[in-house]
Amino acid sequence: MTHPVVIKTSQLILAGDVKGAETALATIADSDGDEALVTVLNDIPPKDLLAIMRSFDGSKQSVVNMLVTPEQFARAVVLESRYRDQTHAALHGMMNAVLYRDEDLTAEYLEAIGEREGGYQVLADYFAERDDELLGFAMSGQFSEDYDGEGNHEARSISWLNEKIDEIDEALHEGNSITGSRPKVTRGDIADHDWQETAWVLRYELPDIFEQIVITLRDRLAHRVEDLEETVVTPSRPNPAVPAEDEESAL
Repeated sequence: MTHPVVIKTSQLILAGDVKGAETALATIADSDGDEALVTVLNDIPPKDLLAIMRSFDGSKQSVVNMLVTPEQFARAVVLESRYRDQTHAALHGMMNAVLYRDEDLTAEYLEAIGEREGGYQVLADYFAERDDELLGFAMSGQFSEDYDGEGNHEARSISWLNEKIDEIDEALHEGNSITGSRPKVTRGDIADHDWQETAWVLRYELPDIFEQIVITLRDRLAHRVEDLEETVVTPSRPNPAVPAEDEESAL
């Protein structure tokens, strides 16, 4: 039997009252305990669960973000692409709020996402605006300190993008140069509870998933090159001058 709060939550979200939906779920934790809410979350449609979670981040925590299990979180977060958020800001904040509520569980949440269809794409989106530096970390094992946030791939030339793709391909084909190398920095050195720490956990605790993220970003670069090449307009040869027809004399 479906818990009444599940129906109420869906109705509130449909009406645009995400805060009300979160409050309704929080009431379950207050009255029946955290475990009761975790059980209820199993019955919440993933799209509704995502709608609630993405409205909260580290600056404004939700009881849902605090209690959602790795499996529940992964089922919901892979639907993020439906929002067509080009900056992925809500995804980034939501994921940090969940990933770092308990550092010992960070890898477990990331693994649950990576194991679901569409999970690699979501993890790649999490690094939006930082994908260039993430790839640098994949190649060198270190984070660059001179990252230029304005130098995104949209402004890169075809030759630069192709050089980056070749660099990634070479690293991927060198056996385990990406996934098997020993850390050059410790997790404590970059423990920002943000993208750098997430990248470190993925590379050194979940190397197979990290490699797939690198491949996903590499493929996105290749698509960018294709798009740029399609927009290159070959200068057209000027049409030869057409002699003007003899005009009738006005005389």
